[in-house]
Amino acid sequence: MRDLYSRHKSVLPEWLALYYAEPLEITHGEGRHVWDAEGRKYLDFFGGILTTMTAHALPEVTKAVSEQAGRIIHSSTLYLNRPMIDLAERVAGLSGIPDARVFFTTSGTEANDTALLLATAHRRSNQVLAMRNSYHGRSFTAVGITGNSSWSPTSLSPLQTLYVHGGVRGRGPYAELTDAEFTEACVADLRDMLGQARGGVAALIAEPIQGVGGFTSPPDGLYAAFREVLREHGILWISDEVQTGWGRTGDHFWGWQAHAASGPPDMLTFAKGIGNGMSIGGVVASADVMNSLDSNSISTFGGSPVTMAAGNANLTYLLEHDLQGNARRVGGLLIERLRAICAHIPVVREVRGRGLMIGIELVDPTTGEANPRAAADALEAAREGGLLIGKGGGHDTSVLRIAPPMTLTVAEAEEGATILERALRDV
Repeated sequence: MRDLYSRHKSVLPEWLALYYAEPLEITHGEGRHVWDAEGRKYLDFFGGILTTMTAHALPEVTKAVSEQAGRIIHSSTLYLNRPMIDLAERVAGLSGIPDARVFFTTSGTEANDTALLLATAHRRSNQVLAMRNSYHGRSFTAVGITGNSSWSPTSLSPLQTLYVHGGVRGRGPYAELTDAEFTEACVADLRDMLGQARGGVAALIAEPIQGVGGFTSPPDGLYAAFREVLREHGILWISDEVQTGWGRTGDHFWGWQAHAASGPPDMLTFAKGIGNGMSIGGVVASADVMNSLDSNSISTFGGSPVTMAAGNANLTYLLEHDLQGNARRVGGLLIERLRAICAHIPVVREVRGRGLMIGIELVDPTTGEANPRAAADALEAAREGGLLIGKGGGHDTSVLRIAPPMTLTVAEAEEGATILERALRDV
């Protein structure tokens, strides 16, 4: 393993993050478990950064990929592509966006990049509203709107970005307000922000639950209230569903549906889980927005027949086995179990989340300040106990991120909670 780590460092960028003091090579997986190169088995509570949405080595997806690869692997969007059209029809129907059109990409970063291109072209403006503590990908454009300094390596951007309050409920200047007062204050902030913008702003892009930011979210209905203000100015709403889509939150199929009082977004972006490990991203937009580009375009790898076969098989499995319902039931049990455990652990400030998207925020018990060392130690201790989790948070938080495959069983949820309890008590 040390030899592989040395080879990694000799040919890959220094800024390419690795978990653990002794980095891990995962060689294979099955269900909710993976194995490392030394044969050790782990319960996976992070799913390749929420990407292995259903299960490792899901037979239905593996079979679909193998059969499609045996026919043709690639053709590009210059030719009709039956698997792509099949998946686009299903995603459009599920999106909630009227007269929807779907464009497939290879990642969430590229999906958000495309949505920003569409919005700025449609509105003839390079001004974009984004949420504080947000993360939307690693491309130049996506980094330019990311409201999280830990993941924003440059201040340069092709866009003029204005940051709005509301993505973080438990910290910041409005934290002590009631939910209704919080929403009212954030709407007032949005109106004030628009008063400072020159000309027409193109869009607001927002994650219904902020992923890299530490699984934090506003009160339900905040983005519906924002939507009313945006409509007054003709500003588009982009819902970044890269992490919240496909029923992971349990209560809703899409994160935006917790804010549905003012209707669906103009665009939503998706990726990660739909491919169950295959590289799929995409944008859904109303036809008038999607068709507003006045030049030709293609995607060389977006909508690949192999990845589309995986997406179709995975979506079928998810719907037929009601994995949204499982996320609601098992996720609800898991979050309550974790809250009971953490109520007596001083380093834990908050357990939050929805469905199988749970964050545990760690602090210095004496000061209440972020505790990145504790988060790193807990990550290591969980691994020693046989559990893989993630971490994240904004500039003033340290959060353990828990997002298992959505087929998680009650017994596995209890096993993971027990390991986490030991890890947190060790910290």
